[in-house]
Amino acid sequence: MLRWLRGLRAGPQIPDAAWQATLARYRFLAALPATDGVRLRELAALFLRDKRFHGAGEFTITDEVALAIAAQAVLPVLHLPGGLNWYDDFVGIVVHAGEVVARRRVTDVDAVVHEYDEVIAGEAMEHGPVMLSWQDVLASSVTTDDGYNVVIHEFAHKLDMRDGAVDGCPPLPPGFAGTASGAAARAAWLKVLQAAYEGFREKTILADRFGGEPPWLDAYGAESIGEFFAVACEAYFVNRARFGAEFPDLPALFDEFFRPDRA
Repeated sequence: MLRWLRGLRAGPQIPDAAWQATLARYRFLAALPATDGVRLRELAALFLRDKRFHGAGEFTITDEVALAIAAQAVLPVLHLPGGLNWYDDFVGIVVHAGEVVARRRVTDVDAVVHEYDEVIAGEAMEHGPVMLSWQDVLASSVTTDDGYNVVIHEFAHKLDMRDGAVDGCPPLPPGFAGTASGAAARAAWLKVLQAAYEGFREKTILADRFGGEPPWLDAYGAESIGEFFAVACEAYFVNRARFGAEFPDLPALFDEFFRPDRA
């Protein structure tokens, strides 16, 4: 398992054959500019050095599994100041062969407790590990047209969780969008994101209840603004052109956060 990882501790390097195989499978990574590709490879090596992968049940973590996850996980922090420090609240990544049935327990506004089962492809826990379905990680190689990527989804949640709430707004830098305070930056972010979310949610409801045209993005994004942010991040990173056509106000907002060196 991960035979070449030992060498990463002396000097992070991913064997070229393994890296090229990953790029060949995930074409949105291969399409990155050359300088971004070099940076992605460096961050993926550091990610592999510092994180611990665990196979659930009898699932085996291979070089292919770990590298595929690492390469996609570091994409959201490629240009963020601090880089992998955004992921320093956890070490473990648990990989299942396929989707998992999770038991949920929620209390509604009337203090009534509801329990139900939910089938999930991934889950990010605050200050805890990330869980992924390998079946869905693999699917990300052929679902770029749909803007789907489970790895980016869960690691977008990790960014969102940095300030303690899954509310669709990651911690924003001082002066974001020309604002003078953290509160003003947050308000500017949510003004744009909330409008996009409400429009998406309305379209999802019309499709579900009245047979309207289904939205392009995964309808799961209509569950909450936090889920919408994660679903939107998937599309932003794997199919920016279609994402921009569907949500014309979001690419510039996301660019200012995810690509501050180019804004």
